[in-house]
Amino acid sequence: MTTVPTTGVDRSALMHSYPDPAVTFVRGSGSWLWDTDGKRYLDFLSGLAVTSLGHAHPRLAAAIAEQAHTLVHVSNLFGNTVAPEVAVTLDRLMAGGERRAGGQVFFANSGAEANECALKLARKWAGPGRHVVVSTWGGFHGRTLATLHATGQSAKHGPFQPLPEGFVHVAYDDLPAMEKACAEPSVAAVLVEPIQGEAGVLAPSSDYLGALRQLCTERGILLMVDEIQTGLARTGRWFCFQHSGIQPDVVTMAKALGNGMPIGACWARAEVAAAFGPGDHASTFGGQPLAAAAARATLAVMEAEDAPGRAAQAGARLRSGLEQVPGVGAVRGVGLLLGVALSDGAERSADAAGAAPAVVAAALERGLVVNAPRPDTIRLAPSLLVTDEEIDEGLAVLAAAIEVAGVRP
Repeated sequence: MTTVPTTGVDRSALMHSYPDPAVTFVRGSGSWLWDTDGKRYLDFLSGLAVTSLGHAHPRLAAAIAEQAHTLVHVSNLFGNTVAPEVAVTLDRLMAGGERRAGGQVFFANSGAEANECALKLARKWAGPGRHVVVSTWGGFHGRTLATLHATGQSAKHGPFQPLPEGFVHVAYDDLPAMEKACAEPSVAAVLVEPIQGEAGVLAPSSDYLGALRQLCTERGILLMVDEIQTGLARTGRWFCFQHSGIQPDVVTMAKALGNGMPIGACWARAEVAAAFGPGDHASTFGGQPLAAAAARATLAVMEAEDAPGRAAQAGARLRSGLEQVPGVGAVRGVGLLLGVALSDGAERSADAAGAAPAVVAAALERGLVVNAPRPDTIRLAPSLLVTDEEIDEGLAVLAAAIEVAGVRP
């Protein structure tokens, strides 16, 4: 184990659950980051789709500072004035922004916790004998024991067996497989991502979510949509499911909600949310004033800036530019959540890890932050406030990194 990596930061007291970082960042502003050596980087990953308003947004920083000087925490034994306001806003955005959707919100600290809430809510709502949740292979829903089992990635399951029972996986975008799984009387809910981010930014066929909505309604089971990575304007709508014109029963979110402050949320239709009573579920820090103030400011800026519209426009420019880059085989995704599939002719003389990690390393060396969710795919998730000039600069750096990594059309 490396105790003092090249960044000069002693990490010896940290559990080795992450690889030693190639770079340690100390400052950010807008779409830019600076490392311990003062080198500047263009951030096209946004902390894995978290800092959707960029780094150190002045309005958000002011809101956090003001709340820190006012009231940070009281516990959910008592009320605060901030979280209910955020819940109302989320319920309105769930319906597109003009009116309330008529649901209710539970606040947590992360996406995994938001999904834990959804899983417990499904069991409580369905009642005894109906506890199974059907999710999809390739999906990612968290790393707690329950959300890890909901995650459809077998390689992540092995070291932590036995996992909690009650989960069935089917192929993504395979409606017959989902219909077969949902025929079992023990099924309470379906949990699905509208775009699978960790699997390489995979979008389903255009009618998949609509068909799932119909299937769940017919079978009397919940449709639960994991919008933790896609939610809050990233795909050009407030929530990705809105592209399909459906209304889920449960929606989970986190990442962009606090623009970096730890907060997650589980929204449910009022009839479903009513399954929970006092004591059924709780979180010590959930909805505390500091995190909620960050969420309130984040949502206010998103609305003022028309973040969905900006994501759609900037995403179109970024996609168009990517499609012109030699070595890019395809561009997947929507808005500002894009997966760059490298050409089938990608060549590398190094190991078999794949071309994408080599491109990511070359990009980082040249001052661009992206990542590789799979060996042949690069993920891009810039700030929703990214400028045209920053997009053009990012495209130029990525094109150079692809060439240096040896990827050929």
